[in-house]
Amino acid sequence: MTTRPLTIAVTGSTGFVGSNIAAILASRGHSVVGFGRAERADAPWPIRAVDFTSVPELTDALAGVDAVVHCAIANDFNRLLADREYAYDSFVGMTSRVARAAAATSSQLVYISTDWVMDGTEHLVTESNSGNPVNFYGFLKAMGEQVVRDLHPVDGAICRIAGVMGRHQLQEDGPRSQDVGFGYFVYSLVSALRSGETFTVWNGPNVNEMTTPSLAAEIGAQIERVVTRRAGGTLHLVGDDAIGRFELAELVCEVFGLDRGLLRQGPPPESELFPAPVPVDSSLSNVHTKSVLGLGPTPLRTLLETFRTELETGVATALTTSD
Repeated sequence: MTTRPLTIAVTGSTGFVGSNIAAILASRGHSVVGFGRAERADAPWPIRAVDFTSVPELTDALAGVDAVVHCAIANDFNRLLADREYAYDSFVGMTSRVARAAAATSSQLVYISTDWVMDGTEHLVTESNSGNPVNFYGFLKAMGEQVVRDLHPVDGAICRIAGVMGRHQLQEDGPRSQDVGFGYFVYSLVSALRSGETFTVWNGPNVNEMTTPSLAAEIGAQIERVVTRRAGGTLHLVGDDAIGRFELAELVCEVFGLDRGLLRQGPPPESELFPAPVPVDSSLSNVHTKSVLGLGPTPLRTLLETFRTELETGVATALTTSD
């Protein structure tokens, strides 16, 4: 374990999850550099333009870097379905190139994966489960996981996340609206109910109905434990509690003091369906992860209270402290 400040690269640091990871790492004294397709000057950390198609350029960019957190993805899902070569290269190919560059520079590789590598038929799946994806997104992420196992077998960290709550650290209007997964669900619900609008909690066979939500800033804090301990293997950076969509909506109303009477239930609009099946129950167990990272309790209610504080203060806030 190291207690010195580290130099950490974050791909996708301008995205929702990536911006939270970068913000937490930077706030704790680490030197953070974002890797993107173009330079940007609107972030509290430098963002360096890199060519993600070039292993030599990625290798040069990782010189002197202790760890690289690979968050970047292509999220135009209709294009991914229509252009399979683009999809494979944007996920598996890019992960392979980042992994090879990290190996060449002895940088730890931390790969952000997803609960959607699971098929949704099991509850609180353990870290040892390699998954059984039911759609192309889950398949591409699972293939990325295997790249990490093959190229970084000792200290490569596969960090699965699920039901990520939080706010975008570089955008005032926050994440996008509700989708058939759990991403952005809480933020969009709070925004709607605070404005006095009704909110329809989507349900049905084409919706991810249950997961183990976490907070984006808390994921960043747990990533810090991953890199300071140089922990490897598959880890589940999720909260302690599995919960269904409507039950979560009711708990959000309780914690945020919102009007439960504004909640509705119903299927998503046809236009909002994911273009493939989705896992119904994508809940993940975090028992092994807590042991590896020395984590304390992360109950869902406390994560929601922490998110409420973050919205009130505008500062990314987490439960897990530095080692």
